[in-house]
Amino acid sequence: MKKQIWPVMLVVLCALIPVFALAAQGTETEKIDVAVEVLEQNLTIPERGIPPQLLKSAEGIAVIPGVLKVGFVVGGRYGTGVVMVRKEGAWSPPVFISLTGGSLGWQIGAQSTDLILVFKTPRSVEGMMRGKVTLGADAAVAAGPVGRQVGGATDAALKAEIYSYSRSRGLFAGVSLEGSVLQIDDEANAAFYGRKGISAGEIFAGTGIVLPPAAEKLLNALRRYDAGEGE
Repeated sequence: MKKQIWPVMLVVLCALIPVFALAAQGTETEKIDVAVEVLEQNLTIPERGIPPQLLKSAEGIAVIPGVLKVGFVVGGRYGTGVVMVRKEGAWSPPVFISLTGGSLGWQIGAQSTDLILVFKTPRSVEGMMRGKVTLGADAAVAAGPVGRQVGGATDAALKAEIYSYSRSRGLFAGVSLEGSVLQIDDEANAAFYGRKGISAGEIFAGTGIVLPPAAEKLLNALRRYDAGEGE
């Protein structure tokens, strides 16, 4: 039976490749504009969104809009977005990233959701500095709490270094992303900042870059959390 399943899995995976390629389309500025919308949506619903105090104390945050999840026996998840980290109390310019993941099980269907990852500790952002993080292996990840209060989280969530959330129909909820891989998108970074070969470290440090207006808009949205808006 297993030998019969694997050829089917291979065919499905090949069929998913163009679907995921379509999900990745869009300019870098468009992706940031959607990321701002996702953050602002959370700001307007503090009772049902990510706890404001959690975001204000975060060491980093990744926003990955329109992540496409498709499954037929074999499941796959793919999306592109941005990650920002705190440097000396201020938010860094956005670095473009991709998220990929897969699963095996009896599943069928397709879904597009917005994802937010909240990095709780300095260690949890170190992998992004190096260019790649496998959630659950390089950094413990758990579905995050929602609402105004962070209290009431499970032991697993309390030990997590990264909280993960998905947004569907305007509401946020914790989501499991074990095994998913976050990776720096060098091509997108070069296109957005207009400099071939620019590294994620240079962007995080703000070294020798001109901040495009879209990036400034995104950082302003994060600063609103730090200023206590939405509480």
